[in-house]
Amino acid sequence: MTSQPIVVVTGVAGFIGSAVSEALMTKGRKVVGVDNLNDYYSVELKRARLDRIQSRFGDSFHFEQLDFSDAAALTRAFVPFEIESIVHLGAQAGVRYSLENPQAYVQSNLAGHVNMLELARARGVGHMVYASSSSVYGGNQKVPFSVDDRTDNPVSLYAATKRADELMSETYAHLFRIPLTGLRFFTVYGPWGRPDMAMWKFAERILSGRPIEVYNNGDMYRDFTYIDDIVAGVVACLERPPRDDGQMKPGGSVKPHALYNIGNHRSEHLMRLIAVLEEACGRKAEMRMMPMQPGDVQRTFADIDALSRDTGYAPTTAIEEGVPKFVNWFRNYTGS
Repeated sequence: MTSQPIVVVTGVAGFIGSAVSEALMTKGRKVVGVDNLNDYYSVELKRARLDRIQSRFGDSFHFEQLDFSDAAALTRAFVPFEIESIVHLGAQAGVRYSLENPQAYVQSNLAGHVNMLELARARGVGHMVYASSSSVYGGNQKVPFSVDDRTDNPVSLYAATKRADELMSETYAHLFRIPLTGLRFFTVYGPWGRPDMAMWKFAERILSGRPIEVYNNGDMYRDFTYIDDIVAGVVACLERPPRDDGQMKPGGSVKPHALYNIGNHRSEHLMRLIAVLEEACGRKAEMRMMPMQPGDVQRTFADIDALSRDTGYAPTTAIEEGVPKFVNWFRNYTGS
């Protein structure tokens, strides 16, 4: 690493974090990535993502294996670096796992988020973009979901921690005038994706001839968003910190704190996704119909007008294009 100011990316071994880091370094930025490489899902996959980054970008990339919920370790790690901005994507993800291991969410998503805000404050960081989630909308019936909608009825602990992150960020923007942008991600998929998500599970089971579990008897809708579209939106936001001008930002803050939905602006029926997956895999799925799962929601649908207006965000990848790209990658990665 040179003395050039760096971008900190947390969750760098994760799906979105690794992709955002590659995009930043392609644009000439230096990245210091943070990840604790926990075993919530395959550590081998996380290391493969890191190896890919290191081989492509060499000295532009530096990796720190640490848990950002450890404030002292986080502070120590960044003493040598001049931090220009932060992309805080690391978190304990997953709605269903929050029913089994709530403490992991408290540690990573609450304590960890405060630690990143404290790092930004202590180091005078120019802008921190952080990951929120479409899950903050809970069981809202009005669609598409707007950043102006109420978000005070979470239906999972994961959702509650993500909404808490937004509220803590608002406090730091108020007290310390730190420019902050929260992104409510809608069902991200694509190459190098996550094994705990439906797209991966379905592809794995269809290709191996095992039944897939289809929740709510298939009557589910998701705003599936391809990774390249997500990355373009994250990078565009990072380059546009909210101004401390007293004007109202998306999400309602008059502080330097904006909230955006980042999705595809298309709510796809789950059975349509399965049909596209079947075609890409060249096999029919055996389906096991299941009831709705605790903490899940029936429909997500992103209103992306604010993000499009402010950054020019314009997703271009429909599932008919993105799903085959994922399946091709999945076959190559798994040898299936």
